Amino acid sequence: MARITGIGGIFFKSRRDSAALSAWYQKHLGIPLESWGGAVLRWPDDTAEDKGLTVWNVADKDTQWFSPSDSNFMINYRVDDLEALIAQLRAADVEIVGGPEAHENGKFAWVMDPEGNKVELWEPKLFDAKNKQE
Repeated sequence: MARITGIGGIFFKSRRDSAALSAWYQKHLGIPLESWGGAVLRWPDDTAEDKGLTVWNVADKDTQWFSPSDSNFMINYRVDDLEALIAQLRAADVEIVGGPEAHENGKFAWVMDPEGNKVELWEPKLFDAKNKQE
């Protein structure tokens, strides 16, 4: 049977100025924009111990997981140094709405982009039950 093998792209609609929103992601989250305006994120650039993976999940219709955003999606971006990125974001007055938190599969934090989308930041590590924070 044919099947999905990974996430091939993430696409979402800007509510206002798509170029300005893309520039915000480049400036604050380091998304390497190409001349055509999008980005290509390659797994060989990821140095995490899990060797790269993408999580996919459908949330319940009444979830509060994406709050305070009213968007129907939330994108999780893998990062190489969450503490340093959070410091950069705080210095740039980016709204941090949660974290950092440590879990059995890494560290997480959540920020809001300028259009009110909640963004999850993840510094991954191999899943290990002994890493679970109680």
